Amino acid sequence: MKALVFLIALAGCATQDSGGLFSVYRDTAAPIASKAVFDPARYLGTWHEVARYPVPFEAGCVGVTATYGLRDDGLLSVLNICRNADGSEKSRISGTAEIVGAGRLKVQFASVPFVRADYWVLWTDDAYRTAVVGAPNGRSGWILNRTPDIRADRLQTARDILEFNGYDLSRLMEVSQ
Repeated sequence: MKALVFLIALAGCATQDSGGLFSVYRDTAAPIASKAVFDPARYLGTWHEVARYPVPFEAGCVGVTATYGLRDDGLLSVLNICRNADGSEKSRISGTAEIVGAGRLKVQFASVPFVRADYWVLWTDDAYRTAVVGAPNGRSGWILNRTPDIRADRLQTARDILEFNGYDLSRLMEVSQ
């Protein structure tokens, strides 16, 4: 019951800048495909969020990082850190991800029990320096990079991948580092 109240409260607090809990950023009638040749070992490590679709839990966040590690039970550990504009840590959330298919993960955070979200890696460049992540329901999407600065050609390719998978690029926001 507490989780339901929390989710309803989040939806009610959402603004245009933060996105609504149930906002959809892609045409869900459009096909979406995860990366067919996905190497989870190469995906491990820290990623910097360079662009995202607005979601309430990241409202006001800058300098966001996501770090993935391999656990003894075969699941991936997930640690997301959100920062304030001055660089101080605003929030962190940890959880796990289960690989359920090529480029397809189910992510669960301890503070949000009973919810396993789709997290699809739609694309990475050959060297796993840049990644595009989305979800079939279109409620989230990110462009991630191994460093805070991203080369213009990889950013454009990442944007093209989002658009190809039905995402509305006009709602994509760049994230300050």
